[in-house]
Amino acid sequence: MTLQTETSTVAKKLLFTREEYAARLLAVRRFMRERGIDVLLVDQTEFLFYLTGFGPSENRYRVCVVPLDGEPIMLLRSIDEPPFLEQTWLADYVGFADWEDPVGVLAAVLCKRGWADARLGIDEDSYCLPPRRLRAMREALPKAQFKDFSGVLETLRARKSPREIEYIRQAARIADLAMHEAIAAAGEGRTERDAAAAASFAFVRHGADSGRTGPITAGTGWGFLHGHLHDRPMAPGDILHMELIPSVCGYSARVMRPTVIKRGSDEQHRAAQRLVAIQDEQIAAMRPGAAAKDIDRICREQVLGAGLRRIYDNITGYTLGYYPPSTPRTSDFTRIFLPTAEWLLEEGMVFHIYASAWGIAFSETVLVTADGSERLTKTDRKMFVA
Repeated sequence: MTLQTETSTVAKKLLFTREEYAARLLAVRRFMRERGIDVLLVDQTEFLFYLTGFGPSENRYRVCVVPLDGEPIMLLRSIDEPPFLEQTWLADYVGFADWEDPVGVLAAVLCKRGWADARLGIDEDSYCLPPRRLRAMREALPKAQFKDFSGVLETLRARKSPREIEYIRQAARIADLAMHEAIAAAGEGRTERDAAAAASFAFVRHGADSGRTGPITAGTGWGFLHGHLHDRPMAPGDILHMELIPSVCGYSARVMRPTVIKRGSDEQHRAAQRLVAIQDEQIAAMRPGAAAKDIDRICREQVLGAGLRRIYDNITGYTLGYYPPSTPRTSDFTRIFLPTAEWLLEEGMVFHIYASAWGIAFSETVLVTADGSERLTKTDRKMFVA
């Protein structure tokens, strides 16, 4: 274990200004005071990125120690120090060898700083804090008081800054370009892999972080939207479902469009047009102060009332933002649209809004603005024919 203060000459690649990071830290500390926490332990990848600019995988435990006063300290594998120093605004960090116990390193740092008996904040919802690890922390720090800090960072991350919105806007542009290229690659006798390859190549070519496309699958009926790639040639009447999820600097935009192979029935086209009209009404109602359950009702009740679905047991939208490649969560359900959702929309929130029936699905990336909403994805809102 080596405790260091940054002296490296590594060129910085900060995704946000130091002032924005300082504002985030200030907001976190306000909640720490409200909850009576002296030192906060931040370990979820999304939250680490939000506070430090660096979101490493959890192959070995890593954590940022945030005191009420003074500089935060990052604890991480020594092998991750170079990319950390390139991407972070922090100066203090502790690197440890892979054979060292990260919890032991954490306890040693806290003891050295005089925090062995502090009120330690932890996120009880953290996927990085399983029972065995938490038990080890309590045993290593028997005088510390552990206090829950869950729910805070989710709330702070819900409203996006102008720079975050710009990254999502860039990702939305890539999603639109890739969707058109993927549709052009689809057709009778071709497989879903042809469309997926076109979308993936478009992602990389147009500046996305990676070529990971999202669900691309074909079928008939309803229950195939979360399916997987098949090797069988697509046949007339199949519906190719594509949900494209490019990210830029970790920030994702998402869009769904249906593509029917060869020809679609009049009933399919009418259903697609009705879904689009319902969703347009839903998006138009999205504005600061609107209740999520009311936005959800616009879509849910009309889809059911039109007979497009017999049951509607899934959500109609969820939060968009930063998605690290190592997170176990493929979607951010911090804020979701359900009949029971009491939370209110706020300016700067960004959502993935989607509606589906009969295997036909439309979705958009939507930004809540000061006086309404803006659809960031621009692909034509229709059922395509390949």
